[in-house]
Amino acid sequence: MKKTIVYVGLFVFLFQTSCQSKKEEKKAETAFLVTSPIKKDTIITKDYVSQIHSIKHIEIRALEKGYLKQIFVDEGQHVKTGQAMFQIMPNIYQAELQKAKAESNAAEIELKNTKLLADGNVVSPNELAIAKANYDKANAEVVLAQTHLGFTKISAPFDGIMDHLEAREGSLLDEGELLTKLSDNSKMWVYFNVPEAEYLDYIISADKGTKKEVSLLMANNKLFNQKGIVETIEGEFNSETGNIAFRATFPNPDGILRHGETGSVLMNVPFKDVIIIPQKATFEILDKTYVFVIGKDHIVRQQEITIGAELPHLYIVNKGLTEKDTILLDGIRMVKNNQKILTKYLEPNKILSELDLYAE
Repeated sequence: MKKTIVYVGLFVFLFQTSCQSKKEEKKAETAFLVTSPIKKDTIITKDYVSQIHSIKHIEIRALEKGYLKQIFVDEGQHVKTGQAMFQIMPNIYQAELQKAKAESNAAEIELKNTKLLADGNVVSPNELAIAKANYDKANAEVVLAQTHLGFTKISAPFDGIMDHLEAREGSLLDEGELLTKLSDNSKMWVYFNVPEAEYLDYIISADKGTKKEVSLLMANNKLFNQKGIVETIEGEFNSETGNIAFRATFPNPDGILRHGETGSVLMNVPFKDVIIIPQKATFEILDKTYVFVIGKDHIVRQQEITIGAELPHLYIVNKGLTEKDTILLDGIRMVKNNQKILTKYLEPNKILSELDLYAE
């Protein structure tokens, strides 16, 4: 009986040992998926925080001192060139114009009389010249008075949209006091800051002579329905940020964009002959990025890399890899540095096609 129990126990032990051995063998035979970096041309879309400005945005101010008699427009209203906007009490300026005209008439009469006397050699030519100067001065006063009177009626200098009214009817205005602002939103200037390195890439690129097309992502995370063109670059860098401002012009036929809005400019940046790897093949330690490189001896070695740019599911690698390397694709957390593993190689192009990438 005891022998039977011993035999049964031994059998169970051998069976468990055999199962454990098979499990370890199966685990040891697990093949990890590996691939290689791919070298190719690609395009990435970079976004830059932007400020949106009207192509014309001005302050409308009172040109003369006086009471604001009438407002012909309302906030947010579209106005046309020459349309009346404000009327300042004109009484004083009308009186000054009448006075100037009267003085001009008197000077004209004096000039005619002096000319008759000069023709009869009664007065000297100098007196005639003085009369002529007085007449010219009086006419100049008429023009000046007319100008002041004209300033009491303020009209729109261009087609645009009214902003907030800063004064109400009956307000006593000082010369130069702000009344409102006017924006021409037919086109919009969108400013965005570009780092120095990216500016240099842009300015020495092969297509620098052609105006670059950009898109605008609005604050509601939707694309604006018009494309913009990069037209100008400011003259100097900001010494504090190391950036330089670009300006793109967007048509705004539907009036969607308004002065002062924010958004993001999306600009396609080409990269030529760059090393590309899947993001899933990387891991981070502190502030550094690594991949596992597999040598010909099938030993895993940790390799630091420098990321140049990011695409959906992809990294562009500036330093640390070549297209001849083999990197671990899956099972990063299952291996250790200097561990020997079995591998199964997958072609890089096959990996790219399965990652739904936007590389060309």
